Amino acid sequence: MKKYSVQVKDIEELPKVARQLLDSLDSKNLIAFYGEMGAGKTTFIKAICQELSVDQIVNSPTFSIVNQYETQKGEMVNHFDFYRLESYQEALDIGIFDYWDSGDLCLMEWPEKVEKLLPEDCVYLNIIEDELSGMRTISWEVA
Repeated sequence: MKKYSVQVKDIEELPKVARQLLDSLDSKNLIAFYGEMGAGKTTFIKAICQELSVDQIVNSPTFSIVNQYETQKGEMVNHFDFYRLESYQEALDIGIFDYWDSGDLCLMEWPEKVEKLLPEDCVYLNIIEDELSGMRTISWEVA
């Protein structure tokens, strides 16, 4: 298990951290983003999509549950926000396993809502905000 931890003082540092994350994934395609409301999950996902050359507007799919973006290379990125899910069945109803099994990159906000469904090879990423300084610590592990 390889562990990464990066402190981010400013939003301009996110593209560099996004690149580091992407380079660390090897063949992993499922990333579960943990963090309190306002910690910066969506902002970091926007930086990842920017690094992947996604031209579409990247927004949290709070009501639609999943947004799909296409990179300039024609690869798909699936962005999930499970915040509003009431049950595991709702995730199953949208075909969550089809997305996860597609091989496409899947970026998941509020994975706590579907934690029992997450595959073992999922990358768990935490964003912790220091409320006094505003600094964020972004950490993840890749098996």
